[in-house]
Amino acid sequence: MYSLDEKFRKLVLVCTNNREDGRECCAQKNALEFHKKLKFTVAAVDPRIRVSKSGCLDKCSTGVTVVIMPDNLWFGRVMDQDIPELVKLITS
Repeated sequence: MYSLDEKFRKLVLVCTNNREDGRECCAQKNALEFHKKLKFTVAAVDPRIRVSKSGCLDKCSTGVTVVIMPDNLWFGRVMDQDIPELVKLITS
């Protein structure tokens, strides 16, 4: 194991978990498309912020779920219209 250089100043996780047993999940709520839109928008403002897909964050009933790290801010029921507000929080 070795330490990696820090490239990003923040990490944003977007749950894209897909439960194949039919239980409620973020993937059913258009999480993949939301991730693409948020990633593109954030990258245009600050390329030092990484927006990544995540597996289950254990909040499927409140999906789509977004976590901003290292701020430890969690948001549920996120939709496309929330992107401008999220970008402000993420890039601050």
